Amino acid sequence: MDKKLTINGRSERIDYLFNTDLQIIQSSELFPFSLDSVLLARFVYVPIQHGRLADLCTGNGVIPFLLSRRTKGRITGIEIQPEVCELAERGAALNHLLDRIDFICGDAKMLPDYLGGQSCDVVTCNPPYFNKEAARDQKTNPHLAIARHEILITLKDVIEVASKLLKHGGKFAMVHRPERLVDILAGMRRAGMEPKRVQFVHPRKEKAANMVLVEGAKGGKSGLAVLPPIAVYDSEGRYTEDVWPNV
Repeated sequence: MDKKLTINGRSERIDYLFNTDLQIIQSSELFPFSLDSVLLARFVYVPIQHGRLADLCTGNGVIPFLLSRRTKGRITGIEIQPEVCELAERGAALNHLLDRIDFICGDAKMLPDYLGGQSCDVVTCNPPYFNKEAARDQKTNPHLAIARHEILITLKDVIEVASKLLKHGGKFAMVHRPERLVDILAGMRRAGMEPKRVQFVHPRKEKAANMVLVEGAKGGKSGLAVLPPIAVYDSEGRYTEDVWPNV
């Protein structure tokens, strides 16, 4: 589906989320969602029947929407950019999920104050990947710069917020670049979360990984599992079953 709209002078479209009946409202001017969020929503452990979940740097809500198909728990997403948070809120209404998903427009670093410390069973995040010095598009499109670069939140901030939010035994999962893996694992341990699962994502099976999925447990015991890698495209440029199963 590709329904094009013009809202507040901004070009928008409504798409289906992969092979689901969920819809997402997005705009190329406000950094549309990407595959890394979809893979993170599939990767993370979630309680099925109940639980409290939080998604940091939620963007237009893609991770909460996808998680709503895996859990009956309550999900809160937080997004600092008002224009982007509005897309998420309208998307929740479009998908009839207002009774299970809510969005907060604010700084993710303040979420423990909103929800309370040690209140969550699961925290997810697809954070900005690049340092703020690399934000060449900050003047031309500040929305994209904030989404891509650590201008308003850093990897250290994300890990510390997740630790504050989680109950003992709660899970934190994130997606990032492989070159930051050591920083992620070390940061988790410093914040009292033990890394438990890692999965690398490769554009093709013969190519080097360009994403990594990591999950840790608050107060968990040591022991890290490295899962089989994901290859995104096959030799003909189509999504593999790792990405688009049962097609």
